Amino acid sequence: MGEVRVRLDLSYDGRDFSGWAKQRERRTVQGELESAIRTVLRLPEPVELTVAGRTDAGVHARGQVAHVDLDERVWQEHGGKLLRRLAGRLPHDVRVWRVTRAPEGFDARFSAIWRRYAYRVGDHPGGVDPLLRGFVLWHDRPLDVDLMNEAAAKLLGEHDFAAYCKKREGATTIRTLQRLEWERAPEGLAVATVRADAFCHNMVRALVGSMLLVGDGHRPVDFPAEVLAGRVRHSAVNVVRPHGLTLEEVGYPADELLAARNLEARSKRSLPVVGGC
Repeated sequence: MGEVRVRLDLSYDGRDFSGWAKQRERRTVQGELESAIRTVLRLPEPVELTVAGRTDAGVHARGQVAHVDLDERVWQEHGGKLLRRLAGRLPHDVRVWRVTRAPEGFDARFSAIWRRYAYRVGDHPGGVDPLLRGFVLWHDRPLDVDLMNEAAAKLLGEHDFAAYCKKREGATTIRTLQRLEWERAPEGLAVATVRADAFCHNMVRALVGSMLLVGDGHRPVDFPAEVLAGRVRHSAVNVVRPHGLTLEEVGYPADELLAARNLEARSKRSLPVVGGC
């Protein structure tokens, strides 16, 4: 009968996880989910999930997407009960909200056309609300959101973000930053919305670190763009702590474009050459 690709929409509190990707000795989101799916479906072999964004240790997700391939007979027998069964088996800090049969050509990672993150910062001199402390970074100096937005605008577009990424062998650091803006939330937090076609390791947290230096007056507005142009890590730019970061949403094209996007995303990117022979 073949296999069915199943899409899972989920969220998790990343505080007690060593990131998404499963590890032999540490607790991870992928490890918990794969174990729960295998248990509730009584499968003889392990399953393997593919995820839209492999979040780091301590990073949260509200709109994460993953897929798993299941035997058609298993899906027909148990698919309608899978959501409720997972609710009873998963730990309190990870929840699956939707389980659906994925359309033809869908891949949670390679079909995605953008990922949207939020980073939340509190700059109140008294600190962060204790009820929000697990999701908000405290910055001990007041932040000028207008200055940070001015700096952010200079980073938009397709660039080599090597200066803001932890280098991985064989991986490109070219990304298209589609949106980067700050706003004051009603509770007074400074919230960055960051959207790109994809992100490399530590990219959002390093970008936020550079803009906080602008917001509190330590660096001029052009500083983050100058770091980007240098294409090497800058000693002044801190990778801010993970707990302020949340994966909010993943975007996909129309169903008929999924397969084409899947192929496009697997191609290694390079920046266009200007001039030359």
